[in-house]
Amino acid sequence: MVAEQHDAVEDRKPQSDEARSAFAPPEGVEQPQVPEEESPTSEFALPAGLAAPVVEAPADQSASAFATPSTYSARDTPNALITTAGLPLVRLSKDAPWQDRMRTMLRMPVGDRPVAEPIQKHDDTGPAVPRVLDLTLRIGELLLSGGEGAEDVEAAMFAICRSYGLDRCEPTVTFTMLAITHQPSLVDDPVTANRTVRRRGTDYTRLAAVHRLVTDMTTEEHEVSLEEAYRRLAEIRRNRHPYPGWVLTTACGLLAGAASVLLGGGVAVFLVAAVGAVLGDRLAWLCAARGLPEFYQFVVAAMPPAAMGVALSLLSWNLSPSAVITGGLFALIPGRALVAAVQDGLTGFYVTASARLLEVGYFFVAIVVGVLSVLYGGLQIHAELNPEGTFKPIDRPVVQILASFVLCLTFAVLLQQDRSTVLIAAANGAVAWVIYAAIAVTAGGSPIMATAVAAGVVGLFGQLLSRYWNTSALLYVTAAIGPLLPGSATYFGVLLIAQNHLDRGFASLAKASALALAIAIGVNLGNEIARMFLRAPGAGRAAAKRTRGF
Repeated sequence: MVAEQHDAVEDRKPQSDEARSAFAPPEGVEQPQVPEEESPTSEFALPAGLAAPVVEAPADQSASAFATPSTYSARDTPNALITTAGLPLVRLSKDAPWQDRMRTMLRMPVGDRPVAEPIQKHDDTGPAVPRVLDLTLRIGELLLSGGEGAEDVEAAMFAICRSYGLDRCEPTVTFTMLAITHQPSLVDDPVTANRTVRRRGTDYTRLAAVHRLVTDMTTEEHEVSLEEAYRRLAEIRRNRHPYPGWVLTTACGLLAGAASVLLGGGVAVFLVAAVGAVLGDRLAWLCAARGLPEFYQFVVAAMPPAAMGVALSLLSWNLSPSAVITGGLFALIPGRALVAAVQDGLTGFYVTASARLLEVGYFFVAIVVGVLSVLYGGLQIHAELNPEGTFKPIDRPVVQILASFVLCLTFAVLLQQDRSTVLIAAANGAVAWVIYAAIAVTAGGSPIMATAVAAGVVGLFGQLLSRYWNTSALLYVTAAIGPLLPGSATYFGVLLIAQNHLDRGFASLAKASALALAIAIGVNLGNEIARMFLRAPGAGRAAAKRTRGF
């Protein structure tokens, strides 16, 4: 009896919110009945009054959603395979240089590239992908820090990966960063590695050795395993420069002296210009040992030649201060970086080109600051520096050709080139000066046009020589453009600014910039013309499509 009363009390207690549904009607309210015709139906149900069509299925087929429609015919079936009929087929000849073959494939879409055929042997498990990528980045670092263009560095990195059988590789080159990505297939995770370029140098002997290593790795006649490649790369890094410091300093002085003779100076001017350049080089070495940035090294190196010119004007000797100052500037103008910057811009590497041009701009400003500070001080003490006395054409063809030869020879030594390439580069520069003098002096043509034509010949011969000797074109191009550098236009622009003739001064500096760009564009055009006559199948079409803007 007590239990029944307890159950009745429990039934009369209100239920908690957890025990009741939020949609339950309150007590005492009856739930309305929903008419049957208004009950929810499927959204795929047929409206009222519309009869469903009757489809008679074939006797041998069941009424399934996967059944073949009755109007289907196998003869009308489209081909499931996508053919390549009508598409241009790019054939890559193995006889073509690896630079052209890799450049052609880099300009092709990833899906159109041929499958990599391993040239270097490895075991059945395949190459060690991290080691191949690391080796590729180390070689690319040496090439980029040595002054190679971004496209040539990418071609070398791509060639190394394909030599060891790594397909679907994408190298990326910027001014200070190298990266490469390898994805074995579309369903595998990509492997990416990168490396930072922190130091740059001008050792073309090391650059040539790296090119020989890449050439051996991309040819079937040489077997270069990963261990052998690492060993050779370590030897290249450990090799010392071919010329000691005193030889480089002497070459800097001879370069300045030869440039002053090229501009009309005599023996005395040669000696004074050489002394000024040697002093500037030693001061720059001292600043480098103290850890100063390159900007201040250029500022300090530009001061002694300008000071020697001011001293000559104060002593009233019958010498040419302009030739002395201009000769000292020839060893400082960054022609190598300028050519690489314009080459990167013309080949589509705009980020790297912008960074290189910014570097050239900083060096150019440093030269202007160093010379301008000395010239301004000389004008305060009444030094007679006449900007009207510009260099007049002097009919000394034999002397000037010899001077241009010596200038290129010493320039090649400063670039740490191998002794076997120094004379060839010097001869290429002498030919360039003959062409320039024939157009600008003998024919009275535009100096800018003469500079572009002469630089184009330098680039043409440099590319042909590099393919013949299977090495980098920089060995035969960079030193050969020495006689064409705009040293006189730079000096007179700075002098006019120091004399408060700003309009004329900036006009002269603009002319110097135009001459520098003419050199870079001419060299690049000569390289491209040389490639047109070499075996590089498919490169022209891919490059044309790549630069149309769509």
